[in-house]
Amino acid sequence: MALTGSLLIGGTDRDGTHGTVHGLDAATGAVLEPRFGGASLADLDDACAFAAEAFPAFSSMAPSGRAKLLEAIAQGIVDLGDILIERAMQETGLPRPRLEGERGRTCGQLRMFADVLRTGSYLEARIDTARPDAQPPRPDLRLMKVATGPVAVFGASNFPLAFSVAGGDTASALAAGCPVVVKAHPAHPGTSELVGRAIQSAITDLGLPAGIFSLIVDSGHEIGAALVADPRISAAAFTGSRRGGLALVEIARQRNVPIPVYAEMSSINPVILLPAALRNSAADIARRFVTSLTLGAGQFCTNPGLLLAISGEGLEDFLAEAEVALRDSPAQTMLSPAIAMAFEQGIGKLAGHAGVTTRARGLSGHERTCRAGLFMTEADAFLRYPELQEEIFGAASLVVICRDMDELLVVVDALEGQLTAAIHMAEEDIGSARHVLPALQAKAGRLLVNDFGTGVAVSHAMVHGGPYPATSDVRSTSVGSLAIDRFLRPICYQDMPDELLPAPLQRANPLAIPRLVDGSRER
Repeated sequence: MALTGSLLIGGTDRDGTHGTVHGLDAATGAVLEPRFGGASLADLDDACAFAAEAFPAFSSMAPSGRAKLLEAIAQGIVDLGDILIERAMQETGLPRPRLEGERGRTCGQLRMFADVLRTGSYLEARIDTARPDAQPPRPDLRLMKVATGPVAVFGASNFPLAFSVAGGDTASALAAGCPVVVKAHPAHPGTSELVGRAIQSAITDLGLPAGIFSLIVDSGHEIGAALVADPRISAAAFTGSRRGGLALVEIARQRNVPIPVYAEMSSINPVILLPAALRNSAADIARRFVTSLTLGAGQFCTNPGLLLAISGEGLEDFLAEAEVALRDSPAQTMLSPAIAMAFEQGIGKLAGHAGVTTRARGLSGHERTCRAGLFMTEADAFLRYPELQEEIFGAASLVVICRDMDELLVVVDALEGQLTAAIHMAEEDIGSARHVLPALQAKAGRLLVNDFGTGVAVSHAMVHGGPYPATSDVRSTSVGSLAIDRFLRPICYQDMPDELLPAPLQRANPLAIPRLVDGSRER
């Protein structure tokens, strides 16, 4: 499949005329062909109009039909073969095994949502049958969830497949019955076009409304802002910086009809190292920590950027082993020159801080690479300087040394909201873990024991979200089957004739979906 640099709008290709975007070779900085023209406001207006036009038919079609679309998209991505992986390698600097795994995850979550649609449980159908003899009489009430409307999706920089054009946000929105307008991330426009064409082809092959999907490229910030402001858009999904996410939240808030922005933004993912765990397993924990920290040059939103531990012999053993492992870690190419520059600025600021000591740095590389860093501070300094909580996107972590468990709890209480929090513990640490757990539950969306959060499973029980500023909406997740809830709303039908009810609520239950009837599961 040859790249054209076209915008994909409502089943049509067109050349963008509003500025220019080029992919860059992440390792060399060389410009990659073709040139991508940026979308104009007129292009965006067309994309949103097509999405609004497609919404009634797409949202009302049988869930099994949308399931077939998701499966066709997954197969289309697989059928792209090496051309997709090779372009993504160029644009991101990520190695082939990582991208092949990410492709598998992308297709896996599309197929997972297809399964969710076929079960029908996501509709949460509830029926309270009429009770005319009750006092007061009760009407016939039937509830289900329905799609909210067209959704804006912003591709992420660090996952060119799994959090991008056909990633979890797009998969969950399409599953809900919402047409999608995707703004490609400017760092990987070629990868985005390839995946976008797979989606476009699946829609065409199944004879579905072309406006279900559009892909636009923005040479600046104007189009992304206008996309969230467009009155036909019902929700937006974003993964990126806190600054970018909050800007979109503010745009959505100022609309005549405000909409939710599900923004995943900032997290340093604290890891608590309890004393017995360090006495028993300091070297093993240290090696696993460095592996997690440096995975993918640290460009994971669940990267372990903060360690909390109590001063003592076990901690010194941990630090010594971590220093050895980190000093031998090679510099890795970062996703883009801008990300590499931001990492160096963050590292420089942290290393030069009066309250911080540099414990170890990895091997040096060139200006587009990440040289890992491990830093240390005392609890009182961490509490005094709020800037020490700022995320550094890349392989950098700060160890906070506490005098005792009480001081560690004070530090936990001072933390911002997080995507993940981990406790490393031995059996002797159970009492301490029980003591700190309530505070961690208030701070994070996912809690781990004796592990690190860089692996995010695509499953029914996964939560990839958390209190602000990890996300803009603590009630949601962007990974796992529950992500579909972001693009659904409940609606109740009262005393509605059966022939006017949607199929999931009709008396015969023609789709055979699970329903709650008068408080009990229907048999």
